[in-house]
Amino acid sequence: MTKQSFLRGTFILILAGLLTRVLGFVNRIVMARILGEEGVGLYMMAVPTFILAITITQLGLPVAIAKLIAEAEAVGNKQKVQKVLTVSLTVTLTLSVILTAALIVAAPILSRTMLTDQRTYYPLIAILPVVPIIAVSSVLRGYFQGKQNMKPSSFAQVLEQVVRITLIAVCIRTFLPFGVEYAAAGAMLSAVAGELASLLYMFIMFKKEKQTHLSFGFARIIREGQDTFYSLMRIGLPTTGSRFIGSISYFMEPIVVAQSLAAAGITAAIATKQYGELTGYALPLLFLPSFITYALSTSLVPAISEAMAKKQYRLVEYRMQQSMRLSMVSGGWATVILYVFASPLLMLMYGTDHAVMFIKILAPLSILYYFQGPLTAALQALDLAKAAMFNSLIGSIVKIIVIVALASRPEFQIMGVAIAIAVGFITVTLLHFATVLKRVQFTIYLREYLYELICIALSGYTGWYLYNEVVFSASLSIQTLCSILITSLVYFLLLITFSLIKKEELQRLPLIRKLSSLSILK
Repeated sequence: MTKQSFLRGTFILILAGLLTRVLGFVNRIVMARILGEEGVGLYMMAVPTFILAITITQLGLPVAIAKLIAEAEAVGNKQKVQKVLTVSLTVTLTLSVILTAALIVAAPILSRTMLTDQRTYYPLIAILPVVPIIAVSSVLRGYFQGKQNMKPSSFAQVLEQVVRITLIAVCIRTFLPFGVEYAAAGAMLSAVAGELASLLYMFIMFKKEKQTHLSFGFARIIREGQDTFYSLMRIGLPTTGSRFIGSISYFMEPIVVAQSLAAAGITAAIATKQYGELTGYALPLLFLPSFITYALSTSLVPAISEAMAKKQYRLVEYRMQQSMRLSMVSGGWATVILYVFASPLLMLMYGTDHAVMFIKILAPLSILYYFQGPLTAALQALDLAKAAMFNSLIGSIVKIIVIVALASRPEFQIMGVAIAIAVGFITVTLLHFATVLKRVQFTIYLREYLYELICIALSGYTGWYLYNEVVFSASLSIQTLCSILITSLVYFLLLITFSLIKKEELQRLPLIRKLSSLSILK
């Protein structure tokens, strides 16, 4: 198996994340244009349950597996790797059986009483096949990440989106004659098919390795794997607690939104449409750059775990500094592009810019969201997953309270939901940062943050001027693309100028290294 360095592994994940997000947007565009705002609303109301099912099934084990396997690899303990896989597989498969039965019973109640729209029953039922699929794929994903080989999980992400895009139009059009609710269920089934393709690919890659084997047996685990089980749960339970809290919050969100908007005098159909615009159009666009911070987070857990096992504490701080800086510059780029080009991007992607105000309000604040992933990963690697869980709980409570307080008021309505989402992720990010500072030595370089603000301001003005004052083409797509490309180039050059991206980091990237070997960059 090929083990990658921190930056190389991160770079592979970033490329896969970029492809995944681009394909994901193609998927959303197809879905939005075929389903319409009402169908997207039905689909998005079922998505939180989909995420909740994944969270419960995984039980935080991908992170726990990655951490324990990285530690075992650091000291050459192959037997521990086998035990981790065996215990993890048994736990997730057992949970998948229980959860599938629970969803069958709960779906009618959720759709009729809590989501206030009986049509959500069909996309909820379509979720069921994904549960056992996730049970196995989560174990394999954690295994590869713990080995610091990011290629299998990266390729699996891309394959998942390719399958979804291939099938979504077919599934939606097949079920659309029966009603928009059946079409929304068809869209959910395409997501399930993508997860299945992802699992099959990772399983093939695992079998090719021929170093470790998957097996499970409850009685054997009780006899031999208790220590491993407790180690997994010590990491996994707080980790899944954080995700469970986030998933519960996400699950409760459409319920609270529907009830709050009803209190403000908004009908169920209009509330579904408005919520679809916010969560189906605006938020995916705002969270698009998070694939970079996800890549950093995924690589950070095994990297810090390995460094801690070897007592390389300076390396821990260095990885933290690196991750925070790269999160800052990627978040800054997202803020500039999304704020300046919100309207044309929405028009090009969805054929409407009704969600532009959501982006204008949230884009300047979302830069703090991009810090959250690496901070969470650092807390998990430092055995502070429990603290991360409580921070997530506080943020979720704050978000729900603000939704109730603002969305129920006629002057705010759905805009109150957008504000509440921003308040929630800002709260969690600040709490995570404060927790990390209590455990590790971490120097805050204020000069870097000041330079980043300068880069954002200069490139933001450049983007506004190019789009509004310089005519590249009468075509909206060409005008927008040219403006974004030049703005991005200006932003990147500013980052290099202010040393926010280090020369040695660029030289470690596979493409740059290859070019350097050809004497092009001399």
